[in-house]
Amino acid sequence: MLVKVVDYGKKESDDENLKDLNYVKYRVSGLDADSQKKLIENLDEETEIVSGYLMITVYYKKEYFPFGSDDAAIKPEDFIARDEIEMTVFLSAVLEE
Repeated sequence: MLVKVVDYGKKESDDENLKDLNYVKYRVSGLDADSQKKLIENLDEETEIVSGYLMITVYYKKEYFPFGSDDAAIKPEDFIARDEIEMTVFLSAVLEE
């Protein structure tokens, strides 16, 4: 399994409940169809299959957004790499259940 951050930022929305949310979108490759299905069924996050890849979008309040700090703005590649590792571990745990 390979997890890549493909996009992140502030969610654009007219809905007051969603207005202050940030998001991270991940592309997950190297999964068979059964693993993709299991993740889609067991994750609370927004999921979809696009061109054979599992796409996961996670929404965060501003204070929990992994790329919201000043340090993340200086060295975003370090924060992206760490977030990809954390998501890989999380998804592996979900698949092992």
